[in-house]
Amino acid sequence: MKQYTHIEKERCIACGACIAVLPAVFQPDEEGYAEAVYEGDANRGVTRIPLDMEYDLWDAVDGCPTEAVRQSEYPFA
Repeated sequence: MKQYTHIEKERCIACGACIAVLPAVFQPDEEGYAEAVYEGDANRGVTRIPLDMEYDLWDAVDGCPTEAVRQSEYPFA
């Protein structure tokens, strides 16, 4: 199944949970808030996340205390 992700910045509290689970996809921005950076996505949610990262992506979504990590089968933009 295709998976795309991005961070809703207004919800992010910079807890780092998503970064801890999936650092290849999520990294902090210059203010410390998470953003999706996989393959240069720049938090747009248009870069397909590989199938071998799918379970970790779901863990990142489930582990976010503010539901800022969004996931979809379709690109966000």
